[in-house]
Amino acid sequence: MSKKLLILGASILQIPAICKAKDLGYVVLVADFDPLAKGFGYADKKYVVSTNDLEGILTIAKKEKIDGIMTLASDIPMKTVAYVAEQLNLVSVSTDTAIKTTDKYLMRETLSSDRIPIPKYFKVDSLSRFLEIIELMDAKYIVKPTDNSGSRGIYLVDCEQDISKLKKIYNDCLKHSRSGALLVEEYMEGPEVSVETLTIKNKTIIVAITDKLTTGSPNFVEMGHSQPTSLSENEIKNIKKIAVDAVKSVGIENGPSHTEIILTASGPKIVEIGARLGGDNITTHLVPLSTGINLVEACIKIALNDHYDIPKEKKQASAIRYFSSNKGEISAIKNIETALALSGVEQIYFTKSVGDKIEDIEDSTNRIGFVIAKAENVKRAIKICEQVMELINIEIKLGS
Repeated sequence: MSKKLLILGASILQIPAICKAKDLGYVVLVADFDPLAKGFGYADKKYVVSTNDLEGILTIAKKEKIDGIMTLASDIPMKTVAYVAEQLNLVSVSTDTAIKTTDKYLMRETLSSDRIPIPKYFKVDSLSRFLEIIELMDAKYIVKPTDNSGSRGIYLVDCEQDISKLKKIYNDCLKHSRSGALLVEEYMEGPEVSVETLTIKNKTIIVAITDKLTTGSPNFVEMGHSQPTSLSENEIKNIKKIAVDAVKSVGIENGPSHTEIILTASGPKIVEIGARLGGDNITTHLVPLSTGINLVEACIKIALNDHYDIPKEKKQASAIRYFSSNKGEISAIKNIETALALSGVEQIYFTKSVGDKIEDIEDSTNRIGFVIAKAENVKRAIKICEQVMELINIEIKLGS
């Protein structure tokens, strides 16, 4: 009898896991609060329930007698995954680890106690405390929710901003915080990377280091990724060490992790660590293209307590770039077929279509599409993406 896997979330982010699990011969159950979630169409069975509903998901898991539970590239369901796994003695991270890797303040506290390099930080849960703390910060600092993702509610703040602007920033960030708490932390400057790792029975393997491209100030929305990293061997060595140390610090014994690091003038410091695969197509597309390692398959097999053999790494390169455009309404998207015909282009995908309104890119949900490319080296992979973005014409009706 085939093993049953329960995947939390049915957005497009989860589709690679749903499809891969089915390809491997497993029975796939999916839960999501959205009855129209696209991933439902690929699953063997669907349940319309919030992935934050611990007891609701546990009831389904018991009823179906599942053999494993997971989510792919989202922090939000991690506490539910851990809770159900603990109740049913399945393979996953602990609830303690799930909390430490989804609450940014507890993450900071944990890493700090183990002397792992992180930015200076403060937790604030009131406007008065916020205004008090910013007096202690340097010229620039970051304000963000303790418990959200996708670059939502992140601001770079200048100490010279007036009180009315500071109050607006505080209130805007607070809208994105489920707990009602924010982090005020040191602004770190330098190249940013993410480290994809896989831990099996307490042994952590570095799978890939990804260079990042963001919009920069004030929201730092990710607009591109490329592998392998272009950093020096010494920089890579230091980054690998603190990534492995962070995995151990937060208690990941089995499963993936996605660690974001900035290489500052005083060395690498951790931005965040998640006990899950990286999103933005990093682990679903870029990692297999550049290394030949299928992390989605690895996570499925770990969750189901099945053996996974890590294949010999291939030395290729891959890149993704997100399209940007002016604010307005899309009237046409031209030259997609011509761009797809370029050598090295793996995928071109648009999340918006003709007639949709486009907003300024303030978080990852505002991005309108992407191109993924592969090549023999990273410079060439990035160049292919740039050629596609020059070739495709996105026509916008301004002011709509």
